[in-house]
Amino acid sequence: MGEGIPVGRIFGISIRIHISWFIIFGVVIWALTTSFPVEWGLAVRITAAIVTSVLFFASVLLHELMHSMVALRNKIPVGAVTLFVFGGVAQVTEEPREPGVEFRVAVAGPLISIILGLVLWGLYFILPIGAEVIRVVVNWLGWTNLVLGVFNLIPAFPMDGGRVLRSIIWWRSRNLRCSTRIASNIGKVIAVLFIVGGIYLFFFTLYGFNGLWLALIGWFLFSAASDSYQQLVLQQALQGHAAREIMASDGIQVQPDMSVEDLISNVMLPSGKHCFIVAEDAYLRGMVTLQEIKGVSGSDRDRYTVGQVMKPVDQLKTVGPDDDLATVMRILTEKNVSQVPVVDHGQLMGMIGRDNLLNFINLKESMAINHK
Repeated sequence: MGEGIPVGRIFGISIRIHISWFIIFGVVIWALTTSFPVEWGLAVRITAAIVTSVLFFASVLLHELMHSMVALRNKIPVGAVTLFVFGGVAQVTEEPREPGVEFRVAVAGPLISIILGLVLWGLYFILPIGAEVIRVVVNWLGWTNLVLGVFNLIPAFPMDGGRVLRSIIWWRSRNLRCSTRIASNIGKVIAVLFIVGGIYLFFFTLYGFNGLWLALIGWFLFSAASDSYQQLVLQQALQGHAAREIMASDGIQVQPDMSVEDLISNVMLPSGKHCFIVAEDAYLRGMVTLQEIKGVSGSDRDRYTVGQVMKPVDQLKTVGPDDDLATVMRILTEKNVSQVPVVDHGQLMGMIGRDNLLNFINLKESMAINHK
């Protein structure tokens, strides 16, 4: 999933909206508009649907913020909270260091959703009968938050319930990798049940849309469960190894005063590469990629320099030579970049690309197999 569109920060946590979120936002508005009583009139139904949808996704955001705040309280970095087509996700960038922390982070979201649902449901019963529109909206939000909280407690890793399950297995086994494998396999079984159940609902009942949605959630969970386990395996393989061990110091560097035309003709085309470090006097100045070059029209390539079109160093994500390789992998994955500069006090030491990491991991796995 991409980074999404940044819309602000709450408690220092970046809030983002993925492009897919607009689809589900529109679907929820449409579904609510068609389900509210016809006697309200179209204008009232549409207004109530929009307000209800905004409040619903605000409660989803609160759910994810609770995960994030508990994670931060336990010194676990949080990249951002992103709303997307299946709800929301708090991008916790490190695995918890102990099962108790995992349990607290995982349970925080469902707990706040259930509490919010009970509060809203209670409010429904004390509102006057005459406030029909408000009562209907509050009742829907109350039940939906209760369902959201309970649904997220299903032990399908990497959902919240699956992480709670992993924390319990981890607490008993004291083995994070083993507990992740077990939780991931259970998650995949539940995901398959979602898919099968969704297909049945779609073809053999009147709940076709619900069935389709359930099957899509199952497909997403199956993929996420597999990816989460593989990511942990990779992180553990890279832990304890520093960036300096695999960084390449012989990469192509270009000067900021080089023209874009010279870069294309004399460097890019002969090398076949699409990304170049911009350095001056051994100090990193920025990075220029095919994306920046394509933004310059052909007639302007002689006039513009690399320094004018590059992404400056203050916009780049860099690592130090002693940083953990697991950190490097996380940056490459989260930022969706092909390589990251290794910098020491502003001085460029080398580069680490995806191919460097993959070669290192393959070599480690090969050596482990031969050792067995």
